[in-house]
Amino acid sequence: MPNNGRFMVGLVGVAAVVTYLIWTGVSETMVYYLTPVELIERFEEDPSFREVAVKVSGEVVPESYRKGQGELEHHFEIVDLEDETATFPVRYVGILPDTFNDAPDMLTEAIIEGRFEEGTFEATLLLTKCGSRFEASKEQLHDQMQLQEQMPADHIG
Repeated sequence: MPNNGRFMVGLVGVAAVVTYLIWTGVSETMVYYLTPVELIERFEEDPSFREVAVKVSGEVVPESYRKGQGELEHHFEIVDLEDETATFPVRYVGILPDTFNDAPDMLTEAIIEGRFEEGTFEATLLLTKCGSRFEASKEQLHDQMQLQEQMPADHIG
């Protein structure tokens, strides 16, 4: 019986260590992104918040891209996904991701990291996801549905 007690204590100890490692690993990998609306609200509440590096998730404003002075300098605007009145200019120095696009028919989500300096968000990191490259537009889905309805029932394709 004493051997079973030691085994159970050891088993509980191992389970506690594994649980702790999982909990700390998940906590450290969780990343929170502010929306442009949340970022603007934080600035209004606490002007010193501008000194803190933050991550912001939004959408690239169509046709807002401008090439900067240097070869790797880029300027564009970010807008909130839900509130189109919340926008701000971004300056990024670096290589643009392949999925960066500001065409009006392309919706490009961006995650930027950096801080506000003199009215412009100075991004040190830019990650993008161009949804239109991976998802069909509503028009394409509608056209596809019409094509499928027109196909004979015995056609497999």
